[in-house]
Amino acid sequence: MNELIIWTYDWVPKGPRGFVRDLRLRWACEEAGLPYSVRTVAFDGRETNHLGQQPFGQVPFLSDGALQMFESGAGLVHLARKSERLMPRDAEGEASTLQWMFAALNSIEMVSVPWWFLEITGAKENTLTGWMGNRLDQLEKVLGEREWLAADRFTAADLLMADVLRVGKVRAFGNRPATEAYVNRITERPAFRKAHADQLAHFEAGDAKQISPTR
Repeated sequence: MNELIIWTYDWVPKGPRGFVRDLRLRWACEEAGLPYSVRTVAFDGRETNHLGQQPFGQVPFLSDGALQMFESGAGLVHLARKSERLMPRDAEGEASTLQWMFAALNSIEMVSVPWWFLEITGAKENTLTGWMGNRLDQLEKVLGEREWLAADRFTAADLLMADVLRVGKVRAFGNRPATEAYVNRITERPAFRKAHADQLAHFEAGDAKQISPTR
Protein backbone atom coordinates (compact mmCIF):
# COMPACT_ATOMS: atom_id res chain seq x y z
CA MET A 1 0.00 0.00 0.00
CA ASN A 2 1.29 3.46 -0.86
CA GLU A 3 2.07 5.63 2.11
CA LEU A 4 -0.02 8.75 2.29
CA ILE A 5 1.87 12.03 2.20
CA ILE A 6 0.32 15.15 3.71
CA TRP A 7 1.87 18.35 2.42
CA THR A 8 1.93 21.53 4.47
CA TYR A 9 4.12 24.60 4.96
CA ASP A 10 7.56 24.32 6.51
CA TRP A 11 6.64 27.12 8.93
CA VAL A 12 3.83 29.53 9.77
CA PRO A 13 3.57 32.40 12.28
CA LYS A 14 2.27 31.54 15.74
CA GLY A 15 -1.28 32.78 15.13
CA PRO A 16 -2.51 30.05 12.77
CA ARG A 17 -0.65 27.19 14.41
CA GLY A 18 -3.01 24.46 15.47
CA PHE A 19 -5.51 25.56 12.82
CA VAL A 20 -3.67 25.06 9.52
CA ARG A 21 -5.84 22.60 7.64
CA ASP A 22 -3.30 19.86 7.19
CA LEU A 23 -4.48 19.10 10.73
CA ARG A 24 -7.71 17.69 9.30
CA LEU A 25 -5.83 15.13 7.25
CA ARG A 26 -3.42 14.27 10.07
CA TRP A 27 -6.37 13.78 12.41
CA ALA A 28 -8.22 11.56 9.95
CA CYS A 29 -5.18 9.36 9.45
CA GLU A 30 -4.73 9.06 13.22
CA GLU A 31 -8.37 8.10 13.70
CA ALA A 32 -8.21 5.50 10.93
CA GLY A 33 -4.77 4.14 11.72
CA LEU A 34 -3.58 5.00 8.21
CA PRO A 35 0.21 5.35 7.88
CA TYR A 36 1.31 8.73 6.62
CA SER A 37 4.20 11.14 6.49
CA VAL A 38 4.34 14.91 6.36
CA ARG A 39 6.32 16.86 3.79
CA THR A 40 6.60 20.56 3.24
CA VAL A 41 6.62 23.41 0.80
CA ALA A 42 8.29 26.68 1.73
CA PHE A 43 6.19 29.32 3.45
CA ASP A 44 8.31 31.90 1.65
CA GLY A 45 7.02 32.30 -1.88
CA ARG A 46 3.93 30.26 -1.03
CA GLU A 47 1.76 32.18 -3.48
CA THR A 48 3.63 30.66 -6.42
CA ASN A 49 6.04 27.94 -5.31
CA HIS A 50 3.66 24.96 -5.49
CA LEU A 51 0.99 25.91 -7.98
CA GLY A 52 1.44 22.61 -9.78
CA GLN A 53 0.09 20.82 -6.71
CA GLN A 54 -2.30 23.49 -5.40
CA PRO A 55 -3.43 26.06 -7.95
CA PHE A 56 -4.27 28.64 -5.26
CA GLY A 57 -0.93 28.35 -3.45
CA GLN A 58 -2.52 26.95 -0.28
CA VAL A 59 -2.08 23.87 1.88
CA PRO A 60 -2.75 21.08 2.45
CA PHE A 61 -2.57 18.78 -0.48
CA LEU A 62 -2.41 15.01 -0.35
CA SER A 63 -0.37 12.39 -2.21
CA ASP A 64 -1.44 8.76 -2.36
CA GLY A 65 0.94 7.07 -4.75
CA ALA A 66 0.40 8.60 -8.18
CA LEU A 67 -2.80 10.27 -7.01
CA GLN A 68 -2.52 13.87 -5.89
CA MET A 69 -5.34 16.05 -4.69
CA PHE A 70 -5.82 19.43 -3.06
CA GLU A 71 -8.45 20.90 -0.71
CA SER A 72 -8.78 19.49 2.80
CA GLY A 73 -12.42 18.49 2.24
CA ALA A 74 -11.58 16.47 -0.84
CA GLY A 75 -8.67 14.87 0.99
CA LEU A 76 -10.96 13.91 3.85
CA VAL A 77 -13.43 12.25 1.51
CA HIS A 78 -10.57 10.29 -0.02
CA LEU A 79 -9.35 9.15 3.40
CA ALA A 80 -12.88 8.35 4.55
CA ARG A 81 -13.27 6.00 1.62
CA LYS A 82 -10.19 4.14 2.83
CA SER A 83 -11.47 3.46 6.32
CA GLU A 84 -14.82 2.46 7.78
CA ARG A 85 -13.75 4.20 10.99
CA LEU A 86 -14.27 7.48 9.15
CA MET A 87 -17.31 6.63 7.04
CA PRO A 88 -19.75 3.69 7.07
CA ARG A 89 -19.89 1.40 4.06
CA ASP A 90 -23.68 1.16 3.86
CA ALA A 91 -25.31 3.58 1.44
CA GLU A 92 -27.34 5.41 4.06
CA GLY A 93 -24.43 5.88 6.45
CA GLU A 94 -22.13 7.05 3.68
CA ALA A 95 -24.69 9.50 2.34
CA SER A 96 -25.34 10.93 5.79
CA THR A 97 -21.62 11.33 6.48
CA LEU A 98 -20.99 13.05 3.17
CA GLN A 99 -23.91 15.44 3.49
CA TRP A 100 -22.72 16.61 6.90
CA MET A 101 -19.15 16.98 5.68
CA PHE A 102 -20.38 19.26 2.94
CA ALA A 103 -22.62 21.07 5.43
CA ALA A 104 -19.56 21.81 7.58
CA LEU A 105 -17.80 23.36 4.59
CA ASN A 106 -20.68 25.00 2.74
CA SER A 107 -23.27 25.90 5.39
CA ILE A 108 -21.06 26.69 8.40
CA GLU A 109 -17.47 27.43 7.34
CA MET A 110 -18.60 29.47 4.34
CA VAL A 111 -20.17 31.88 6.85
CA SER A 112 -17.82 31.54 9.82
CA VAL A 113 -14.57 32.29 7.98
CA PRO A 114 -15.62 35.66 6.46
CA TRP A 115 -17.42 36.55 9.70
CA TRP A 116 -14.25 35.78 11.67
CA PHE A 117 -12.13 37.79 9.23
CA LEU A 118 -14.32 40.86 9.66
CA GLU A 119 -14.18 40.45 13.43
CA ILE A 120 -10.38 40.30 13.67
CA THR A 121 -9.91 43.19 11.24
CA GLY A 122 -12.05 45.42 13.45
CA ALA A 123 -14.82 46.16 10.98
CA LYS A 124 -17.15 48.84 12.37
CA GLU A 125 -20.15 46.74 11.40
CA ASN A 126 -20.00 43.02 10.72
CA THR A 127 -22.88 42.52 8.34
CA LEU A 128 -22.51 38.74 8.56
CA THR A 129 -23.39 38.56 12.26
CA GLY A 130 -27.08 37.82 11.72
CA TRP A 131 -26.37 35.11 9.17
CA MET A 132 -23.70 33.61 11.38
CA GLY A 133 -26.00 33.54 14.41
CA ASN A 134 -28.78 31.94 12.44
CA ARG A 135 -26.58 29.15 11.10
CA LEU A 136 -25.11 28.37 14.50
CA ASP A 137 -28.55 28.42 16.13
CA GLN A 138 -29.81 25.93 13.54
CA LEU A 139 -26.85 23.67 14.20
CA GLU A 140 -27.35 24.00 17.96
CA LYS A 141 -30.81 22.48 17.56
CA VAL A 142 -29.36 19.52 15.68
CA LEU A 143 -26.57 18.94 18.21
CA GLY A 144 -29.03 19.22 21.08
CA GLU A 145 -30.81 16.15 19.74
CA ARG A 146 -27.92 13.84 18.88
CA GLU A 147 -24.43 12.89 19.98
CA TRP A 148 -23.03 12.41 16.48
CA LEU A 149 -23.95 13.96 13.15
CA ALA A 150 -24.19 10.75 11.12
CA ALA A 151 -24.62 7.00 11.56
CA ASP A 152 -24.98 7.21 15.36
CA ARG A 153 -21.20 7.22 15.79
CA PHE A 154 -18.06 9.26 15.16
CA THR A 155 -17.38 9.83 11.47
CA ALA A 156 -15.38 12.21 9.29
CA ALA A 157 -18.42 14.50 9.46
CA ASP A 158 -17.80 15.08 13.17
CA LEU A 159 -14.09 15.59 12.55
CA LEU A 160 -14.74 18.28 9.98
CA MET A 161 -17.60 20.01 11.78
CA ALA A 162 -15.72 20.15 15.08
CA ASP A 163 -12.67 21.56 13.33
CA VAL A 164 -14.79 24.32 11.81
CA LEU A 165 -16.47 25.09 15.14
CA ARG A 166 -13.44 25.01 17.45
CA VAL A 167 -12.11 28.43 16.37
CA GLY A 168 -12.05 30.61 19.49
CA LYS A 169 -14.17 33.50 18.23
CA VAL A 170 -16.74 31.11 16.81
CA ARG A 171 -17.01 29.22 20.11
CA ALA A 172 -17.38 32.49 22.02
CA PHE A 173 -20.14 33.80 19.76
CA GLY A 174 -23.39 33.30 21.69
CA ASN A 175 -24.45 30.74 24.26
CA ARG A 176 -24.82 27.35 22.59
CA PRO A 177 -24.23 24.65 25.22
CA ALA A 178 -24.92 21.68 22.97
CA THR A 179 -22.42 22.93 20.40
CA GLU A 180 -19.80 23.62 23.03
CA ALA A 181 -20.24 20.17 24.57
CA TYR A 182 -19.96 18.65 21.09
CA VAL A 183 -16.71 20.48 20.29
CA ASN A 184 -15.25 19.51 23.66
CA ARG A 185 -16.19 15.87 23.20
CA ILE A 186 -14.75 15.60 19.70
CA THR A 187 -11.51 17.46 20.42
CA GLU A 188 -10.84 15.34 23.51
CA ARG A 189 -10.32 12.34 21.25
CA PRO A 190 -6.74 11.00 21.40
CA ALA A 191 -6.37 11.19 17.62
CA PHE A 192 -7.13 14.92 17.62
CA ARG A 193 -4.77 15.56 20.53
CA LYS A 194 -1.92 13.77 18.76
CA ALA A 195 -2.54 15.45 15.41
CA HIS A 196 -2.78 18.86 17.07
CA ALA A 197 0.40 18.36 19.11
CA ASP A 198 2.26 17.08 16.06
CA GLN A 199 1.31 20.13 14.02
CA LEU A 200 2.41 22.50 16.75
CA ALA A 201 5.72 20.67 17.08
CA HIS A 202 6.20 20.74 13.31
CA PHE A 203 5.86 24.51 13.07
CA GLU A 204 7.84 25.13 16.27
CA ALA A 205 10.71 23.16 14.76
CA GLY A 206 10.71 25.66 11.90
CA ASP A 207 11.26 28.60 14.24
CA ALA A 208 14.98 27.88 14.48
CA LYS A 209 15.30 28.21 10.71
CA GLN A 210 13.82 31.69 10.60
CA ILE A 211 16.37 34.44 10.03
CA SER A 212 14.30 37.15 11.70
CA PRO A 213 12.36 36.46 14.94
CA THR A 214 9.94 39.29 14.08
CA ARG A 215 8.95 37.83 10.75
